[in-house]
Amino acid sequence: MDDYYDPDWPPGTVKLQQLLDRDTKDSEIILQPRPTDNPNDPLNWSKWQKGINYFLASFYAMMVYAFVNATSPTWGPMGTELNFSPSTLTNTYAIGCATLALGAPMLIPFALKYGSRPVYVFSSLAQFAISIWAAKTQTAGDWWGVNALQCWLGALCEVLIQMTIADMYFVHQRGLMNSIYIWVLNMGGNLAVVAAGFITVDQGWRWVWWWCAIFFAVQLIMFVFGFEETKFMHVGTLEGRQGSVVSESQPKQGSGPTDDKDSKDPTYGGASPDAEAGSNEETTRKLSTIQVNPAIPRKTYWQKLSLLTTSPGNWSHFLRHSYQPFMILGTIPGVLFCSLCYAVLLAWNTVMTAALSLYMLDPPYSFSASQIGLMSLAPFVGNTLGSLVCGPVSDRIALYLSKRNNGVYEPEMRFYVFLPFVPFQVAGAFWFGYALDRGMPWPQVAVAYGLCNFGSAPLQSLALTYLLDAYNEIVGDALTALTFVRNLFSTIFVFAMPAWVAAVGVANVFNTIGAIGIVVLSFAGFFIWKGKGLRVKTARVYRYYAERQFDARPM
Repeated sequence: MDDYYDPDWPPGTVKLQQLLDRDTKDSEIILQPRPTDNPNDPLNWSKWQKGINYFLASFYAMMVYAFVNATSPTWGPMGTELNFSPSTLTNTYAIGCATLALGAPMLIPFALKYGSRPVYVFSSLAQFAISIWAAKTQTAGDWWGVNALQCWLGALCEVLIQMTIADMYFVHQRGLMNSIYIWVLNMGGNLAVVAAGFITVDQGWRWVWWWCAIFFAVQLIMFVFGFEETKFMHVGTLEGRQGSVVSESQPKQGSGPTDDKDSKDPTYGGASPDAEAGSNEETTRKLSTIQVNPAIPRKTYWQKLSLLTTSPGNWSHFLRHSYQPFMILGTIPGVLFCSLCYAVLLAWNTVMTAALSLYMLDPPYSFSASQIGLMSLAPFVGNTLGSLVCGPVSDRIALYLSKRNNGVYEPEMRFYVFLPFVPFQVAGAFWFGYALDRGMPWPQVAVAYGLCNFGSAPLQSLALTYLLDAYNEIVGDALTALTFVRNLFSTIFVFAMPAWVAAVGVANVFNTIGAIGIVVLSFAGFFIWKGKGLRVKTARVYRYYAERQFDARPM
């Protein structure tokens, strides 16, 4: 392992743009991470090929969240028919949150070892079977089992699609891709509740799960015949990669500090501007375009649909991906911060969903199942507007700030877009709690719900994008840690909510969660200030865990 790390180029810092003319400020985007010259490298795939895979992965995430969230409008009729108490319904919902926390550490190692395609396929088949079980529920034991297993498998969606994005898309594209992902995820969670409300009223609550079974069957067929493996086996760390410029990542092994200022000039990749201007322009063109080797054959359709893409390594390598995420969580501050951000944001949404499902059934609202379902239109609208603003803006701001920084991109630049959305999230959550607690007209509850999601969707997207950009080589373990923390928070809040609300009231519950959220989210300002320094200090730790991965694409 390299003992020296240039403090100007810690992991995550990359040359994203090359200035072509210092007077006009013209520039070209440098593709990061660097693709190989192999046409089968997912970074080199055509737009339509990437688009199909991304659509399927997003559909998978949408269906998982639809399955998990569609339950809330069914609580009233199901509880009446099967004699389930409110505590049974909230506790089974909470056990789902708990198994969501356990699913990723137990199942993601299979994706890291054998590829994401078999995990997508087999989990789709299992969700299809669980949907049928849900539709045939007769006892509380059935419902405990359905919630536990569906969420245990559902934890995969929060990590798998991020691995897919990291495999296929460049740094300057990830903000938009993550915004679309968060939008689709919340669309599944929000619109499924609306649909479930009407299905419960028109066809009965069991048909909510029969429809899920139908969609999961369609999903299974699409993944078997349409999803290509995005895991790409690399031969060595830099072998076969185009235009590698050493100073754009880190020095060669054995190199040390130097006093030569030109050698550290990020604009010219370590060369003197006067001596290397011509060759630098030629190198930039190579770094800004995808170039493949026509001598390397492309895989056939059936080769692309191979079920397993197995990385070398024994069972000790496999099992360490179940505990390594927790070690990363405790040693790399950026992973911990993103995990806490995501946890607080999703805990807010989970508690809101549970609160609506329980308290809007009673006076002064006395909502039916379909009316409770319609309340989810508010967060869908908020999520859509937030994603429309954040998606394009996030990548444009990253390019703009990197251009001002001589073309050098720092992942912390994403947080300049993060901070303006925090007040919307916090204000919406406080308003929601007070409106529900005081029995205010339902439009106020709906607007507060939507305002909260206008802030929440961009914050989730940007936290994930920062994680992908700063910790690309350990993304599987880092996302597993994030998923665990996120679902641990949700479990605690949902289990505690009935007694907590009874003790202090709905408004004070949201006051407490809001206070925690403000503290956590405000640390984005600290990361703008000191984030790069933290990456420098943890560079050796990061490299240690990166070398313990099955396979990773260096930045």
